[in-house]
Amino acid sequence: MGKYVNPFTDTGFKILFGQEPSKPLLIDFLNNLFEGKEKITDVTFLDKEKPRLYKKDRGVIYDILCETDKSEKIIVEMQNRSQEHFISRSVFYVSQAIARQGVKGDWDFDFHAVYFVAFMNFTLDGLKEFRTDAHLCKTSTEEPEILSDKMKFVYLQLPLFTKTENECKTNFDRWIFIFKNMATLEYIPWAAKDTIFSQLGRFAQIANLSEPQRRKYDKDLKIYRDNINVLDYAIKSGIEKGRKEGEKIGIEKGIEKGRTEQLVESIKKFISKGFDFDEVVKILEVPADQIPELRRLIF
Repeated sequence: MGKYVNPFTDTGFKILFGQEPSKPLLIDFLNNLFEGKEKITDVTFLDKEKPRLYKKDRGVIYDILCETDKSEKIIVEMQNRSQEHFISRSVFYVSQAIARQGVKGDWDFDFHAVYFVAFMNFTLDGLKEFRTDAHLCKTSTEEPEILSDKMKFVYLQLPLFTKTENECKTNFDRWIFIFKNMATLEYIPWAAKDTIFSQLGRFAQIANLSEPQRRKYDKDLKIYRDNINVLDYAIKSGIEKGRKEGEKIGIEKGIEKGRTEQLVESIKKFISKGFDFDEVVKILEVPADQIPELRRLIF
């Protein structure tokens, strides 16, 4: 086990960005992310679980949901596994945060801005760069123009960030370098020169975790590692099955079948150890449209 928490685990991510004592870390990261275009001096953590707005609505569970001192909402998500409709999911999350600002009676729809920031431990087709910023824009003009500043999406594809420690010239680059490599670092770079990175090192040290945090972190880390192993094996197994069929469609079907079989076995394993099905599929980041089929196969 490394010296620092793995931020790709649920507990590790929230230790860095989702607890009251580490709020200065989140504020510093966001200010570097927005590059001075948005100046955040304080945030308030909000309830990350939002109930349904009406009977047939579905609730929303954010990784981190906070509000700035200017009442802007910021959603920060960490996603380990690619999802077919991840962009659509981010739009849904932002839309829900906007809809919940509505008030009864006379209202002129002057809601506060909502920002969505995604740490992605994978790449998506169509996003070719490490960082992609998206707004609601006019496309009828020669150059796209921002139509509204009420929504902003920032997608960070961590596998595409390839800078070395010496190549990181801005604090934003340094944040990403540390976040991506934290699980294997022996020390936090730049901590001697920048108090925010020194503070980050103290919060991230596994030795500094409380006993409840350590138990929760160890549990999440095991699930994260098992999930990675399951996916790796599923892909290899699926490729082999597909190769035997000898056709492209066979490869695709084999990959999907192998992934499903291994995911079912992994979930069964955790359930046998006392984990709840709903908790496991959330931690494994199983897409919502796959959950009913997995539930049928397991129960």
